[in-house]
Amino acid sequence: MIPKLDNLIGISIYCTNIEGIGGKIRNSQDQFLVSEVLREKTLAKISQSGDYAVFRLKKSGIDTNHALSDILKKYGLRLKALGLKDANARTEQFVCDMNRSSTHENITTNRYMLERIGFVQKPLTKKDMIGNHFKIKIENADFTKISGFDQYDKILNFYGYQRFGSRRAVSHLIGKAILQRDFKLAVEILLASTSEYDFAENNKIRESLKDKANYPKVFHDVPPQMDIERLVIKEMIDHDDALKALRAIPISLRRFFVEAYQSFIFNRTVSMAYEMGENMFQSQTDDVCYDKDNNLGRYQNDPDQKMAIPLVGYSYSKRNRFDYQISKILDEEQMSPKNFFVKEMQEVSEEGGFRHAVMLCSDFASSPPHVSFTLSRGSYATILLREIIKPSDPITAGF
Repeated sequence: MIPKLDNLIGISIYCTNIEGIGGKIRNSQDQFLVSEVLREKTLAKISQSGDYAVFRLKKSGIDTNHALSDILKKYGLRLKALGLKDANARTEQFVCDMNRSSTHENITTNRYMLERIGFVQKPLTKKDMIGNHFKIKIENADFTKISGFDQYDKILNFYGYQRFGSRRAVSHLIGKAILQRDFKLAVEILLASTSEYDFAENNKIRESLKDKANYPKVFHDVPPQMDIERLVIKEMIDHDDALKALRAIPISLRRFFVEAYQSFIFNRTVSMAYEMGENMFQSQTDDVCYDKDNNLGRYQNDPDQKMAIPLVGYSYSKRNRFDYQISKILDEEQMSPKNFFVKEMQEVSEEGGFRHAVMLCSDFASSPPHVSFTLSRGSYATILLREIIKPSDPITAGF
């Protein structure tokens, strides 16, 4: 049975047929380890001289965006990450200084450590990262059932729970409201939407925020970790302008909301296509595919090519095998590709693109109570883990 939370984020199927091993992850952050993997040629470019400093960022209990924001605020160091890592793990990743000739070497706090490892001639980009390696402890699981798990190359590349907010899966709903130019609704969802999975104290605050008249008196009760909500409430108190309040949110997060909605459409598309019997694991004539160098092109009967599925945006083309599903979903959502260009907030507009249909997993190993594996950039460990564990309640299982 598919958990309710999975359906809320657009996932309505499992694609493996083994019985889940059960268990729980993330009883502590030290039980969920993530480390970025760079390309060999990128590692070779990092030396003791160059214009842009490269750092290794080790962190726990703080997400990438908040760590980089804290570093900028306290040390004046503007860093760019190759990928985002959430707070509920112990992570290692590479970040690059966007200004020349950094004088910083090492920074240590109780939640993160920044270590300079060298310099490059040009700033690193996402393309320099191959993926992420994971080592994860699964407690109270029946590992005798994992012996049948040899289907890790048959897992569809869904976006994971973190993309949508996990306990409060509303990021995509905020994004949809922005795309529909209903900025008032976007603010209401951001501030006041409650969730059965969220903590009682958070839901209590959000219930109070359902009435705009309560903003001034509730503002001081909003905890520091709801920093985005505090920004928006203050703008609403000062100006009572929903568009202006949304613009107070950092641009990376505003884009994230829109991308979350794009991700929701992708998840629904993959689920629907699979349920309708589409072959998701074998490319066909005219499919769009990635080649071995991750370049996009039409299928050329090349076994190294991997099928791609469209990410809807304002430049979306109907010339693809999955247009039936995509168009049906957009109709149900009362949306169109044109919605993804937002005249009033052009910086969040999404042109569209493609994403691997199937998760690319390597080095899978099981050594109870741990599993380890490497995933390509942009894939979610929680999506692979949901196929292994098959949790009845993803939140209580640590997802």
